[in-house]
Order: sequence, then C-alpha cells, then structure tokens
Amino acid sequence: MQPQEQTPLAGLRVLVACEFTGTVREAFRKLGADALSCDLLDTEIPGAHYQGDVRDLLRDGLWHLMIAHPPCTHLAVSGARWFGKKQAEQAAALDFVRCLLDAPVPHIAIENPVSVISSKIRKPDQVIQPWQFGHGETKATCLWLRNLSPLTPTDVVDGRDARIHKMPPSADRWKLRSRTYQGIADAMAHQWGIQCMTKLNGSST
Repeated sequence: MQPQEQTPLAGLRVLVACEFTGTVREAFRKLGADALSCDLLDTEIPGAHYQGDVRDLLRDGLWHLMIAHPPCTHLAVSGARWFGKKQAEQAAALDFVRCLLDAPVPHIAIENPVSVISSKIRKPDQVIQPWQFGHGETKATCLWLRNLSPLTPTDVVDGRDARIHKMPPSADRWKLRSRTYQGIADAMAHQWGIQCMTKLNGSST
C-alpha cells in the first residue's frame, strides 16, 4: 500500500474520455485517483479501461472530473481543405463535443488541436505547448475548461521542433498525433487533481 502522502488523489473519480494510450489515466492513478480511460479502441497500457462509447458512462454523480480528447479528424483546421466534403461528419463531431461539454460532471477539460470548436462552439480557455511541460516540441493544444484553472507550465525547455507536423503519411499517423505528452498528463494530474480534491474535501466538511 502506498503511503498517504503519495496518494493525494485517493477518492477522486476521474474519467479520461477518448483515450486509448492510458497515459493520462495512469498519471492520475499514480497519485491514487480512481481513474478510468474510455475509447472505442482497447487500451495500450493494461489497466482500468472501458472499451466502448463514453456516453454509456456519463451518469450524474459518477465522476468528479472528466478529461476528454474527442477525435479531431473532422474538426482540426489542419484539414480545412476537406471541410466542404464532410459537413455531416463535422456536424456530428461538434455534437459529440457539445455532449461532452454538457456532461453531468462538475469539472471538465476538453482537449483538441486548433479546430472549428473555437468558431462553432466557443473559444478555448487556454492554448498550451509541449515545450512548456518538458518536451522541446511545438504542438498547439487547446483546452476548454469548466470549473478548472488553466494549467501552469511546469518545465519550460528549449527546442521548438515541429515533430508531429512533420510526420510522414502513414496508416497510424492519426494515433501518433493524438498522443498526450507525459509532461502534460502529469501536470493535469497534479494540478487539476489537487484542485478537484481541495473542492471535494471542502464540500465534505
């Protein structure tokens, strides 16, 4: 059993939606949270994972915090040249984002690259870069937040390599581009997890 000081998130129930890697889930679980990832794909890292539609899990009172990574294929502005040919797919993708934003969870973070969410729903609350969290790369990541503070950079480093942008075409390019950097996952767990626990402990006293 881990000492209590190593499990500051014990009792916190976290849903990590649209995550097949297990990276964010495990960052929270290392701090003691009851974290579950969910995706249509199986998890790459064995652990607590629901393979299926996240909407099956969005029940009132079940989660304290949800971090969601909705698919960006039909949303990211990097694919803007194709928008005219996939209006129905984009409308469905936006409806899914709205469903996540309106989920019965008190604390929510939606993560996506620069996308039409900004113009069709609302502008993000924060835009972060990997180089702010220990990874010398560029990949603008937008965060739409409910009852959460913006992330504070934890390790600003040199290096502005556009590695993700320069990836050659491949069958699994979308999977490689969708992975959360470990430094960002750790910041989410430490900062948002502690923020939620502080509110949770305050409401129980």
